[in-house]
Amino acid sequence: MTPIVAFNTIVGVVFGLCFLYQVVFFFVGLLRGEVKIPQAKKQHSYAFFIAAHNEEAVIANLVKSIREQDYPSELIDIFVVADACTDNTAQAAREAGAIVYERNDLSRKGKSWVMDYGFDRILKEYPGKHEAFFIFDADNLLSRDYVKIMNDAYDQGYLALTSYRNSKNFGSSWISSAYATWFMREARYLNNARMICGTSCAVSGSGYLVSAKIIQGMHGWDFHTLTEDIQFTTFCAIHGVRIGYAPAEFYDEQPVKLKASIKQRMRWTKGFYQVLFTYGRHIFTSITKFRRFAAYDMLMVIGPAMLLTLMCLLVNVTFIVVGSLSHGFLATDAEIEMAFGSVVMMLAYMYFTFFIMGLFTTVTERKHIHCPQKWRIVTNLFTFPIFMFTYIPLTVAALFLKVDWVPTPHDVSVTLDEVLDGAK
Repeated sequence: MTPIVAFNTIVGVVFGLCFLYQVVFFFVGLLRGEVKIPQAKKQHSYAFFIAAHNEEAVIANLVKSIREQDYPSELIDIFVVADACTDNTAQAAREAGAIVYERNDLSRKGKSWVMDYGFDRILKEYPGKHEAFFIFDADNLLSRDYVKIMNDAYDQGYLALTSYRNSKNFGSSWISSAYATWFMREARYLNNARMICGTSCAVSGSGYLVSAKIIQGMHGWDFHTLTEDIQFTTFCAIHGVRIGYAPAEFYDEQPVKLKASIKQRMRWTKGFYQVLFTYGRHIFTSITKFRRFAAYDMLMVIGPAMLLTLMCLLVNVTFIVVGSLSHGFLATDAEIEMAFGSVVMMLAYMYFTFFIMGLFTTVTERKHIHCPQKWRIVTNLFTFPIFMFTYIPLTVAALFLKVDWVPTPHDVSVTLDEVLDGAK
């Protein structure tokens, strides 16, 4: 066994062992189907929290979808924080029926600071009124039974819950369809499987619930990395707070252009690094001392899996180039061919893995895909792996580049009925 073969073998074994549990999750999600939540004994009181920056085009549709919930309206309040808006977001939200706060703090940009501001005001102005808070983005839409299903899960005693994240613009481009596939896969084959297996889930972006006890304990919101959702999830995993999952469906607007997607995912990747560097020592302590599987799970989520892949690619490519230039001194032709074959096999294996991932997600979650262009659903199977490949350079760039929080523009103004009818 040559050194390059030994290196590739070791990396492959380590990678396989690290993520073997996700293969188990896959089969759990595939064979067990959707988790069943017992019916709630009580209807709890909730507040919806929505951070909005120049969301005039979409905010009213979200507020409307909340007001049309199959749940007592007197148990729901809707709060919108219009953050440094230069349009009519605040007016549109008020006219739709929300309680609106206007914030203009340009020194502290980002959703997490908006959450801290908004929660602090709600706790002071409405003390003890709400048992839990739903966190949503302004571009979201909710299925009509969303709160009812989430209430069933919250009634089981969870302090935090996540839900089924779908897309309202699957067919807009190959980028938006790839996002939608990833989030549906995350719901069915990760969070749903975690819930069935009895471990903690992960909140993602929006569409999640946090008990008022946690918000009151923080006197607002204390998570301020570029990915405050993953930071919160990691904090819960470390401290043994189990996050639950309920199959309550909401719809999210996905980026359409690659440029916008790169900006967003660069922020996510940088945020993952921030969480890893902030909680790394605590994660290892939680794994080794307290045997918390959820902490290990989050380490695999925020750990640079793509960085390990890239390192393996770079080592093999460097070996090929240097070996070729040495004219047999440092590497034989057979060793160079073997390294080249390893690169090809690695890329092929990655493509095949993502293809299978997309295929099973598309087949099992087909009832959740609302796309009038059926060809887009088919072509997405082949472009989804390419989308995932773009994470490789992002993983490296995020290590060295300064990344700031930049809001993602939203302009897909559709109602829930239009989404269900297959609107773009």
